[in-house]
Amino acid sequence: MRRRSSVDATANAALAKMGYASELPRNLSMISILGLSFAIMAVPFGLSTTMYITLTDGQSVTILYGWIFVSLVSLAIAASLAEICAVYPTAGGVYYWSAMLSTRDWAPLMSFIDGWLTLVGNWTVTLSINFSGGQLILSAISLWNEDFAPNAWQTILMFWAVMLVCASVNIFGSAYLDWINKLCIYWTGASVLIILITLLAMADTRRSGAFVFGHYDASASGWPDGWAFFVGLLQAAYTLTGYGMVASMCEEVQNPDREVPKAIVLSVAAAGLTGVIYLIPILFVLPPVELLLGVANGQPIGLLFKTVTGSAAGGFGLLFLILGILFFAGIGALTAASRCTYAFARDGAIPGYKLWSKVDKRLNVPLWGIILSATVDCLLGLIYFGSTAAFNSFTGVATICLSTSYGLPILINVIRGRKAVEHSTFSLGKFGYAINIATLCWICFAVVLFCMPVSIPVTPSSMNYASVVFAGFASISVIWYFARARREFKGPPIMPDAPDEDAGVVSGKMGPLDNRDKGSGERILVGDRK
Repeated sequence: MRRRSSVDATANAALAKMGYASELPRNLSMISILGLSFAIMAVPFGLSTTMYITLTDGQSVTILYGWIFVSLVSLAIAASLAEICAVYPTAGGVYYWSAMLSTRDWAPLMSFIDGWLTLVGNWTVTLSINFSGGQLILSAISLWNEDFAPNAWQTILMFWAVMLVCASVNIFGSAYLDWINKLCIYWTGASVLIILITLLAMADTRRSGAFVFGHYDASASGWPDGWAFFVGLLQAAYTLTGYGMVASMCEEVQNPDREVPKAIVLSVAAAGLTGVIYLIPILFVLPPVELLLGVANGQPIGLLFKTVTGSAAGGFGLLFLILGILFFAGIGALTAASRCTYAFARDGAIPGYKLWSKVDKRLNVPLWGIILSATVDCLLGLIYFGSTAAFNSFTGVATICLSTSYGLPILINVIRGRKAVEHSTFSLGKFGYAINIATLCWICFAVVLFCMPVSIPVTPSSMNYASVVFAGFASISVIWYFARARREFKGPPIMPDAPDEDAGVVSGKMGPLDNRDKGSGERILVGDRK
């Protein structure tokens, strides 16, 4: 106990040097953060709920090789973020890093832009996970009643029910988050093995190796063959998106400068391997694609399980394992989103920030940050009334926002010669420039790619409204910036590029904060004197 108190004190002192008082208990381990990141990505769940995308845009080749390609790209992005996280382990995450890596003049604007990208990305990832979870729960009914097609109200109400469960666990079960995150690893691993063995053992017919590893058919998409493959990458990119969100948990981890970077990278590696193990057996037993794409609710995985096992009960048994992963994912995503909301609000970047940045001392959670995140998601879910392709919009805008939020600090780091990460405990060494530049090229391409509809021709109900949702949030942030934040928002408490005599940040390194009360949580810009 004494050793843990000493470790906590050291981490809290490091946090104070970054300008923040520690308000949340440090009760999460590296394995717990690994589990949280693994839960947010929720590989079997994410791949299952977006399977219609790759079945439309290329089938086997897009499903398997698209997953491998995006896994490698995501590993490069994760490593780039981990390198920066090791230098600046704070709940602000990429928003804080963008400020610290920038010059003093550019820091407020860069952190404001990246903060909003991160915030919207966190909210929409949580939204897409829980919304598709609601759809998947309703799809279980069709295992017994194939004519059942849920209407918009049934879908929205089920989505709200899932959100309520996830919010309740985050509010009242915060003491058990460490245990929940660790359990996720075991549940996911066991689920993948059970599904693999069951499908291969019970399938009456199996596809050939040529189909699994070489079949390509994008005729259902309407896109040219080559372009359809890239549009289909949304399945893998959406699933492998949330790893950077766990940086928001840095203030609840012991030794965050070492443990969180390791968790970010290891979770992506584990997710990539899990995806391959999950996808190959499914491709070997894949029923006729036309049958799967004809599912009324757009979620074909339940029908796939039912067809292979030969019974509704067998199909539901396997689907239940996926639904278990759903709740780990929904709880984890809302946890990260609420911490991101709390961190951004405490720097005055969100309207009503004084409320959203409060930590409930009795529950030890940012209560109002959880409530705001859940409420925004519940309201965004109403888009489904206007577009049955709303889920495409949620996945698209989540992928776009989080990808660009990851790219901004990496870009600034490259432009400034990677000087701030020279002494990172998770250094990329001589490969740093190559890895960083490769990830930036992919992110720029992905922003354009994931605004595309899954198939053409496009109708109002099948349109991908990701760009519209993105533009809506961008408008809110721009209006808030010019109305108030431009005058009041100064970025994180400690600003970059202060001269030595101001005892601040010099080339990305922290100096002593002799000009502020470390426990006060007040904003002090480097160079200011009381």
